[in-house]
Formats: sequence, structure tokens, C-alpha cells
Amino acid sequence: MMKRTLLILCLIPAFVAPARPYQDWIRTGTGLGVERVRLAVPDFQPGPGGSSGDALRKVFNETLWNDLSNAGIFDVVSRSFYPLAVPGAPAQMRAEAWSNPPPSAGMVAFGNFGTSGEDAQMQGWLYDVKNPASPLVLGKQYSEKATEENARRMAHRFANEIILRLGGGVPGVAESRIVFISNRTGNKEVWMMDYDGAGQQPLTKLGSIALSPRISPDGSRVVFTSYARGAVDLAMYSLELGRVVSFPRFAGTNISPAWSPDGSKIAFSSSMRGDPEIFVVDSSGANPKRLTAYQGPDLAPTWNPKTGAQLAFVSGRTGLPQIYIMDADGTNLQRITDQGYAVSPSWSPNGQLLAFSWNRKYGPGAPGGQDIYIMDIASRQWVQLTHNAGNNDFPSWSPDGRHIVFQSTRSGRTQIWSMLADGTEARQLTSAGQNSQPNWSFK
Repeated sequence: MMKRTLLILCLIPAFVAPARPYQDWIRTGTGLGVERVRLAVPDFQPGPGGSSGDALRKVFNETLWNDLSNAGIFDVVSRSFYPLAVPGAPAQMRAEAWSNPPPSAGMVAFGNFGTSGEDAQMQGWLYDVKNPASPLVLGKQYSEKATEENARRMAHRFANEIILRLGGGVPGVAESRIVFISNRTGNKEVWMMDYDGAGQQPLTKLGSIALSPRISPDGSRVVFTSYARGAVDLAMYSLELGRVVSFPRFAGTNISPAWSPDGSKIAFSSSMRGDPEIFVVDSSGANPKRLTAYQGPDLAPTWNPKTGAQLAFVSGRTGLPQIYIMDADGTNLQRITDQGYAVSPSWSPNGQLLAFSWNRKYGPGAPGGQDIYIMDIASRQWVQLTHNAGNNDFPSWSPDGRHIVFQSTRSGRTQIWSMLADGTEARQLTSAGQNSQPNWSFK
């Protein structure tokens, strides 16, 4: 239910901004106001090798279906409406059978998948069945070693090609990854998984406490907070080498790192000079520079990924944690939340929105809980995305700006969930142990 709010801009000197009404929605990049493409995705038919690749073909079909269903831009036609004759090649396509009721599809993704020796091959097409004069939109052919992982990879690649063409030129996220913290082995370690929760695997095995993992923009490293060296410090994991690599140690407590969009710098919170403040260092850990200098903890910085010119962060300088933004050199400080308990800011890929966790009525006996919100920075309009479903925290945007991953206790334990950026279609991604603090890769 939409209400009204006051947003206090705490420029220095501070002033009180006028009240702003909520709106029903703010543009998030999920295609609001645009009619979804009605897409049919019949199972790919047996290709070379006949039925020898049926097990992998099943993996391919399930992955492709899920990728396109999860994209947030399609109305995927129910299989129960499909014609009995499913095409495996263009010569078998009967466009009118798909464009007319009951499927009434606008587009059909179809093809074949099979194995030959040690290899798997896939041929796929996307047809505009409403345009019989020129139906071909896309044709792709992939070949990989015949493994389950590669069957999933081929499905992801074909799904991303379809999403790129039908989603306004924005690449899909089917090949993106998510890092997170899991205690399923008895210690809090850094883990990684595919965007849809598949392929969960540990990165670190430090036998200690790891927190706040963040993937570098080029996908080669993960910086995180570690207790393994007898202090709370930053640590670096190389995905190329498959191990923790050396990183400078700083005095005090050092937490909540974040990469700059070009990967050249890391912002973090450090008490190396007393009070916890926001610092920036080179990606090598050299040349630390302090950006804030106020009494009260400053932490959880996140860079505007579009411009690299601003940082959002959390500060307790006025009491309960609130969200602030500032220029990348520490100037032009602005407070953007004015009440409750606001933490975990995450900037959208287009640099226009902030997602964060907010308990607006924080306090003993207060109604409501910790929920995910997004705010349009220019207008200060905000929208609540989660409602009455446990405590929700640590939102992180997908690289296409159409999804948000977050942690939630709505299933009874802390787990990783994802949802569209309008708050719909929440999906649980983890279930073993307790899992938290997800971070979506840049691409």
C-alpha cells in the first residue's frame, strides 16, 4: 500500500526536502509498460546420435525452459497448449499451428540436440510465427564435449541470444554467477553458483569466518572479509588460480569491500585510523585513501557501476544506520533515508536506482520487518519489493537490471532468493545449511 514519506537530504549544511508522494512503480528495466513476447519453447528433438543423448537433451531442455521463463520479459506458453507435431528443424515448422489458438505464440524457439562420440551438438532456431514471409529471427549451432555442464552451457548461450534479440538489446544473465556465504561445511566459507542456483561449489576452505564476497568486474577475483589471519581483514581469492592469493593487511578492522566498475579500486570500511570510515585502495591494496571522516561507523560502500563517480554507503553517524551517497572523492554527501534502520545498499547497473534493506518502523514491538526496497536516486521515489515474508537483506542486482538476489528467512532459515526487480516471481536458490550475503557478477 502506497503512503507518503519525507526524505531528508542531508547535504552540508543540512536542509529538509519537501514531502514527495509515492508512485505505483518506478522504472526498473523489467519491461514495465511493455507487452511481453508470447514465446513457445517446445522440447528440442533428438539430433545426431538419435536417442544416445537423451539424458543430456533433457538437461538442455529443462535449462533452456527455465532460462527463458526466468528472464522476466516473456510470457512462456504452457506446454499443454502445444501442437502434437513438434519441429526439430525449419522444414518441420508449421507456423500456423503455433500462431493460432490455443498456443497463440508470437515466437517459437525450437531445434534439435544430440550426441556423436564424445561430443554434443545443438541446432536451434527462433521463428517469428506471425511473420510467415520472413520468420527466421535467429539460428545457432553449438558443439561441446558431451557433459551435463556443457548441456547447461549450450542452453544458457542460446537463451541469452534469444533474450538479447527480444529484450531490447540487453544481454541475458543465464551465464552469470553469484557468490555467497554458506555454513554448510561447518564454517562460513565463500561459495559460488550459477544464476539459477545450479552448480553450487565452495571457493574457500579456510575453516574460519568469511563475509561479504564481491566479484571483480572482469570475473577473475573475489574480495571478501576474512577472520582467518587472526584479525578481521580483507582477503582475495583468484578464480583463475583457484586459491586465496596475497593481499596487504591493514591495521584495525576491515570489512565490506566493493569493486569500482573498472576494477582498478576497492572501497571498504576500516578502523585503521580509529573510527570506522570508508577508504579506497588500488586493487593491489596499495595507496589507501580515506573518504569519510565523521564520528560514527561508516560501512558497506557500493560504487555506482554506470559512472564510477558516486558511492553509496551506510552510516550510523546520527544513530540508527541510514543510507548516504557521496561523490567518489568523498564530497557532495547526501543522506537518502530518513527513518528506521536502512542497510546494504546496492546500485543498479544503469546507475539510477538503489536497492537496500530497510526496517522503516524499527524498534521494540514495531510492526513490519526488514524488507527490500528500491529508490530512484534522482526523484527519491521508492518502492517496497518484499512484504510480510521474513527478514530480507543484502540485495544485489543482476547485470541486466531485471533481477535482484537477496537473503531471506521466509523459508525458516536464512537462504538465497532471487526475484524480478519489480518484486515478483521470488525463487529460492539455496537450501543446504544457511546461506547469506549474495553478490551477482558484473556480467
